[in-house]
Amino acid sequence: MDKNAKIFVAGHRGLVGSAIVRNLISKGYTNIVTRTHRELDLTKQEAVREFFDKEEPEYVVLAAAKVGGINANNTKPADFIYQNMAIQNNVIKCAHDYKVKKLLFLGSTCIYPRMAPQPIKEESLLTGPLEKTNEAYAIAKISGLEMCKFFKRQYGDDFISCMPTNLYGPYDNYDLSNSHVMPALIRKFHEAKMRNADSVEIWGTGSPLREFLYVDDMADACVFLLENYSEEEHVNIGTGEEVSIKQLVEVVKDTVGFKGEIVYNTSMPDGTPRKLTDVTKLHQMGWKHKVSLENGVKMAYEWYRDNYDIAKN
Repeated sequence: MDKNAKIFVAGHRGLVGSAIVRNLISKGYTNIVTRTHRELDLTKQEAVREFFDKEEPEYVVLAAAKVGGINANNTKPADFIYQNMAIQNNVIKCAHDYKVKKLLFLGSTCIYPRMAPQPIKEESLLTGPLEKTNEAYAIAKISGLEMCKFFKRQYGDDFISCMPTNLYGPYDNYDLSNSHVMPALIRKFHEAKMRNADSVEIWGTGSPLREFLYVDDMADACVFLLENYSEEEHVNIGTGEEVSIKQLVEVVKDTVGFKGEIVYNTSMPDGTPRKLTDVTKLHQMGWKHKVSLENGVKMAYEWYRDNYDIAKN
């Protein structure tokens, strides 16, 4: 990739997109194009086409998506499937029509089958039933991965896909009604500490096993793939390491400095019991994560604490 090539990062204000922009800049890329949702609604076909016609990006990173935790996915499935499929359809088709040199589409490991053999290999996609609590999001994202594959197969487009594991870091979603587990824990413990609360409630039993990747590591892997990968199969991005939610709770509690009790609300759903990625493929290509869970949580909490007024909304 030429350092002056025009690169459109869709979703640049979010957790994923902002990290990818930071990484591109750090590697010397100088011509990054972005649009806010107010400036460009990616669910609107004509608006997306007008953008591509005007800007003619050479590379596209599709990091824009409607995302959320268990509660949001459970209560708004129609929104998740419609908005994500509309975004994907519009951007991927325009990338083809306007002869984009390369497109990177971001999936998520939560779209693998609920009971996929662990650790989850790339070929596990579409081999079993999905997790019901995020089925609508998963179906949309699977369609995006398959769309990239079929455009490559039929037209030879250099459209690639990756499958990041659970991400966290700056600009995450800290809204307790629809956030993922890491930002929810950081906010809960921080606010409980500020209130001198006696306890913090945690949803579920704490038994599920999860893998967590600091978002700047994920961004580094994405740019690595843009520069080095052009195959049809998607690539897992993760650490290959897992912790239980109970272990994670203790790490966040200690990092924040909360001294009270932890109460598990077992009436709330746990979600998938285990979800660990097999990152052999990425490791064999020469990339490996750098940030440990403890250091990542520390950096994520420092960002949240320093940006509390905007992060809590």
